[in-house]
Amino acid sequence: MAATPPAYDQDIRTDEQRIRRALDGAVRTPFWLEDPGRPAPEPALNGSTEADLLVIGGGYCGLWTALIAKEADPSRDVVLVEGNEIAWAASGRNGGFVEASLTHGTENGRRHFADELPILDGLAAENFAAFEDTLVRHGIDAEFVKEGVLAVATEPHQVEELRAATTAGTTFYDRERLAGLVRSPLYRAGLMQHEGAALVHPAKLAWGLKAACLRLGVRIFENTPVTDIKDEGATIRAATWAGSIRAGKVALATNGFPSLLKRNRLLTVPVYDYALMTEPLTAAQIEEIGWTRRFGISDASRQFHYYRMTSDNRILWGGYDVVYHKGGTIRPEHDQNPETFARLADHFLRTFPQLGDIRFSHAWGGMIDMCTQLAAFQGRAMGGKVAYSSGFTGLGVAATRYGATVMLDLLDGRDTARTRLKMARRKPLPVPPEPVLYPAVQIIRNAIARADRSGRDGFILKAANAVGFSFDS
Repeated sequence: MAATPPAYDQDIRTDEQRIRRALDGAVRTPFWLEDPGRPAPEPALNGSTEADLLVIGGGYCGLWTALIAKEADPSRDVVLVEGNEIAWAASGRNGGFVEASLTHGTENGRRHFADELPILDGLAAENFAAFEDTLVRHGIDAEFVKEGVLAVATEPHQVEELRAATTAGTTFYDRERLAGLVRSPLYRAGLMQHEGAALVHPAKLAWGLKAACLRLGVRIFENTPVTDIKDEGATIRAATWAGSIRAGKVALATNGFPSLLKRNRLLTVPVYDYALMTEPLTAAQIEEIGWTRRFGISDASRQFHYYRMTSDNRILWGGYDVVYHKGGTIRPEHDQNPETFARLADHFLRTFPQLGDIRFSHAWGGMIDMCTQLAAFQGRAMGGKVAYSSGFTGLGVAATRYGATVMLDLLDGRDTARTRLKMARRKPLPVPPEPVLYPAVQIIRNAIARADRSGRDGFILKAANAVGFSFDS
């Protein structure tokens, strides 16, 4: 008997006309940002001002930093500046998966933080609970749903890997039982993570955090990019396009964008992730696939898809093809990638062929920050007056809140469990500069694809892991 081909083998492709029909007319903007509740941006800074704490970056990490700082000390004068509009970047473009893990999964945690895992697991649980508590306390309607996340095996070798990963907080499903949760001809088994996993509307989360900050008195300036920061002794001076801000302390939450600290610029690399959104499913279509609960799904490969149902019964389908553009460039045109959109559509139609001629209403991409340890790192600079948190590698919806707490601990000089961890005391290995980086990324991507098909790491991945480089899609 011939071996079963890999689930997403590129030599087996859905009919090209069906792919084109599915993508025809798809809007090339993030679905989440079209919500009618999108708030107007705050005015840009024009002139100069001062603050006790300046937060640079209005994504999740910056918003959490400003909110937590203001809650802890209402008298603290906190200013947050965002170079564009809040939620326009990764915070308004992601899949909305809220996962407690601070280490990008247990395996990666063992690789980089083995002796600290029990502490990290405890802090992760505390952070996840505080995340949910904040939404309730501030009345943030982020469409928070805590139904878990299902990892599905689409290759034979993944079945036993999922079975072996079963713990007290998870449930293993063989192929037959899995069909009672969701049906796909590609599924071989599944592992449901019940605790520390939820879904949100990502843009509503960012807008809700923004509104909470404003109610507490945080001063927010949008469309105010910071071009430079300088140490002026007792204060830090941040230059903007139309003014400046002097602050006693500064939190850098710019993530994948080039760090204002030059020494950190090789610690992260910008990569682009892409997603599709279907039109709303009918009741009959939902019945066909049996996916009636609001849990998220991802497949168990390194080069993986993530997908979830929205409140109006659309399916978001993203991941797999994470793209590094030569030179690490960050440009609006990179948000579009027709080749990737076609590949994602192909994989979706193979996963759920029973959905017939479903169409995609939206197709978009966006930049995320990636580091070689796949988990965020924090640190201080300029005599302790500046703190930073970067490298969330696509797992930042909840972990950015934790990064915010570490930055505030570091800025206030507190000795805590968080500041004693390796994440706050050491840097990940830097990425190699160009012209080495681009071909290296392509070599690693090919090695990951081979490992996903075979279930075995080849020489390249083993060598990379041995020196401290971790990789994922």
